Amino acid sequence: MALKSMTGFGDGTATVGGTRVAIEISSVNRKQLDINISLPRTLGALDARVQGLVRQEFSRGRISGIVRVETADGSVGTVKIDSKLAAQYVDGIRAVAKKLKLVDDLGATTLARLPGLVSVEQDDLDADHVSTVVDEAMDKALRGLAKMRVAEGKALATDLRERLALLEEGMKEIKIRSVSVVGSYRAKLFQRLKEAGLDDLAADERIVKEIALFADRCDISEELTRLKSHLMQARKLLRSTEPVGRTLDFLCQELFREINTVGSKANEVEITRQVVAFKTELERIREQVQNVE
Repeated sequence: MALKSMTGFGDGTATVGGTRVAIEISSVNRKQLDINISLPRTLGALDARVQGLVRQEFSRGRISGIVRVETADGSVGTVKIDSKLAAQYVDGIRAVAKKLKLVDDLGATTLARLPGLVSVEQDDLDADHVSTVVDEAMDKALRGLAKMRVAEGKALATDLRERLALLEEGMKEIKIRSVSVVGSYRAKLFQRLKEAGLDDLAADERIVKEIALFADRCDISEELTRLKSHLMQARKLLRSTEPVGRTLDFLCQELFREINTVGSKANEVEITRQVVAFKTELERIREQVQNVE
């Protein structure tokens, strides 16, 4: 099973016994699972059931959707007209028209546009009966959403593997350069002593020992070992069947920490250039990981 994205869309419809349910559902990235499915007012009792179906399929992302219910004839409610309010509108408008000497062209179309006059009252629905239809439509919508998230995940995985390969190449270059860093830095320290006219100190065993210890601080072998381990773990996670978005995000943070240490310890121009390139590519990976479930 491939990596899953948190971006996707799915829809589903089902009809049973003259009741038709249509569901549209979409998801975007979010650190936690956030569900917001809009149900008809009379089906509020099914909210927990619908959320449960979503939780069975997904662990992260903002899941939004809408559930529409229609009867066999396609209606979703009954039109109600407030006759008393209509009469008040007519009397008031005609009185003003007469007073201002305006043409009395008041018609039904004009009345229909007036606020509060026409409304649609949703018919009462039997939640027990509709739940069967909702389950069927929801299953189709969730399968469609899951399919798209898997397809998006495959594209993400391909991109992440390519970017991880670039990080591995960069790390190899850093490792090659790191071999000579300690010796080079030690030589520079001795050279500075000589330039300062301190040749005698440069021959002092204690000074030699201190310079060796100071130069060893430039050793980045431990950081490179941890970088290699983190990159291997990242590749392994890309093959996992479980949600790995949070773990990948954590690894990105650790990779940033180690490469920053490499940059601060290894005082060498080419390594610094590789560190900058590594961090730039790592930031792109981190942005992509934000979309992984």
